[in-house]
Amino acid sequence: MQQRFSQQMKKGALDMLVLKLLEHEEKYGYQLISELRERTNDTVTLKEGTLYPILYRLEDGNLVESRMGDKAGREPARKYYAITEQGRIALREMFEIWSEFDRCVQAIMEGTGSE
Repeated sequence: MQQRFSQQMKKGALDMLVLKLLEHEEKYGYQLISELRERTNDTVTLKEGTLYPILYRLEDGNLVESRMGDKAGREPARKYYAITEQGRIALREMFEIWSEFDRCVQAIMEGTGSE
């Protein structure tokens, strides 16, 4: 049951986290998965089957754009994703909403909210 609750809570933040990882440079899918795992100390781990629908949704919303990289030797060409200006605006908005939600949850859990 704990895993189910954990997955549900993380699901709401994944778009925001992916945009944040793309904030300073373009990345390809496996790079995003690895960096997310590393930066969260394995708390947030994604499988390709979870990441790519997120990227496609963000791309459909014009929050990220993609390009095919050049083929390097025997390695296949990689698809790189970059945040757009619209994505930067959305990231700021998402983080504001997330921060306010976090404050509300903390207030209730710590018993300091209005009663």
